[in-house]
Amino acid sequence: MNIHEYQAKAVLKEFGLPVSRGGAALTVEEAVRAAQDLPGPLYVVKSQIHAGGRGKGKFKELPPEAKGGVRLAKSIDEVKANAAEMLGNTLVTVQTGPAGKQVNRLYIEDGSDIEREFYLSMLVDRETSRVAFVVSTEGGMDIEKVAHDSPEKIITFSVDPATGVMPHHGLAVAKALGLSGDLAKQAVGLTTKLYAAFVAKDMAMLEINPLIVTQDNQLKCLDAKISFDSNALYRHPDIVALRDETEEDPKEIEASRYDLSYIALDGSIGCMVNGAGLAMATLDIIKLYGEEPANFLDVGGGASKEKVTAAFKIITADPQVKGILVNIFGGIMRCDVIAEGVIAAVQEVGLTIPLVVRLEGTNVELGKQIIRESGLNVIAADDLDDAAQKIVKAVRETK
Repeated sequence: MNIHEYQAKAVLKEFGLPVSRGGAALTVEEAVRAAQDLPGPLYVVKSQIHAGGRGKGKFKELPPEAKGGVRLAKSIDEVKANAAEMLGNTLVTVQTGPAGKQVNRLYIEDGSDIEREFYLSMLVDRETSRVAFVVSTEGGMDIEKVAHDSPEKIITFSVDPATGVMPHHGLAVAKALGLSGDLAKQAVGLTTKLYAAFVAKDMAMLEINPLIVTQDNQLKCLDAKISFDSNALYRHPDIVALRDETEEDPKEIEASRYDLSYIALDGSIGCMVNGAGLAMATLDIIKLYGEEPANFLDVGGGASKEKVTAAFKIITADPQVKGILVNIFGGIMRCDVIAEGVIAAVQEVGLTIPLVVRLEGTNVELGKQIIRESGLNVIAADDLDDAAQKIVKAVRETK
């Protein structure tokens, strides 16, 4: 689960981390009040969307020369003008894709005098099963570009969970960033607090870009992006309360209510599969035959008829879906349950696009019999390769 920058900074502040003063705003009037509560004279007006690259982004509704999604303002009037221009408009960044995201809220922050900018992030390293730090002197830039052009400028290390964070980890951060004296001491404290926040809140990723040194020689988290481990959210009702569903795909929200693993994609072939590995293979083979999948959808190993029905309805609700491929290998999941769920969904929502079904495994013959006797216009497939070719062919014939 992702949260907005202003929410992330509030979480960091709970753990004593240095962040700028600021306030969130849903309207122009709230933006003005938030700025009036700050000392000024420099303010930063920040679009709050779940995507990076906001500063370099462009608004669809504004001329190309208009400023991006993060702007400096030197007066309350400038804050008001920027807020009026940004709220309700669609911001397109490198991470939103061409569709962009509508800006529904802003963060008005006190300006900072920046001396130096760094990059710092934390994530779970699955290879070592440890929390890893990623540090670079190239703050304020796209870290992917730094990794590609200057990989030697990125330093990584992990923390042994048996010992937890230690002073030498903070010193490693300080050394990587070229900090000494009091700034090195601050880096040790910062590292300790970041690790404590990461572990206590079950974060999956924490990114500060940039981490700055101010002109009065203080470290400060100028930006913050946090995502949380969805499997641990039951332990954190305070974090769940921060969820902004307007930033999520409605189909993904609906899928989460049924505990379905669903991710919307840009293609035309809807997929319903059981098992993440099989789902990825299904997406790959659709692309191999020249079409694009419309989603990743894993119904899981023990799905019920109701869960399968919900999954099918979510797929058919996507207007860009021109055909559906159901690919089930029944182990724990029974093929007859899948068949009953598909039939129930079709009877409820109708079927106007091609449907290819490939079943294999537990109760496969019963599942096939249920579909045959349903009277549905279903294209049967013997294996995954056969299923992919048939759905691609059927979709192309409808174009």
